[in-house]
Amino acid sequence: MAVILIVEDDVFIREIAEMMIQDWGHETLAASDVDEALLILRSARHIDALFTDIYLKDMVVGGCDLAHQAIALRPKLRVLYTTGNSITDKMKALLVEGTHFLRKPYTQQQLQSSVEELLLA
Repeated sequence: MAVILIVEDDVFIREIAEMMIQDWGHETLAASDVDEALLILRSARHIDALFTDIYLKDMVVGGCDLAHQAIALRPKLRVLYTTGNSITDKMKALLVEGTHFLRKPYTQQQLQSSVEELLLA
C-alpha cells in the first residue's frame, strides 16, 4: 500500500481520483492547491507519491512549481503530472526530471496503469 498525495483544484476530479486509488488499496491525501499541498508535504506524514494537475486555479504552472518544492522537501518522492491542456516544449522544460505524465481525461485503467508504473519506478 502506498500513500499518494492528490493535488487537483477540481473537486469532482479529485474525489473520483481518490476513490479509484483507494479502491486499489492505496491511501490518499488530498489538496486543492499548492499551499494546502505544501502543508501536507511539510508534515511528518509518510508520502510515496505526488499526483498533481499542472494547471492549478490561477497558477499557470502551479503543479510544476509544487513538484519542484515537493522534491526539495522529499527527494525520493515520485511525481505523476496530469493535465487536459497542451504541453509545450517550454512546459516540458519545467517538469521535474524522471516524472510521469497522464493526459486528462483519463480512464480508470489508464490511471491505475500510471500509478502502478509510478510506484515501480
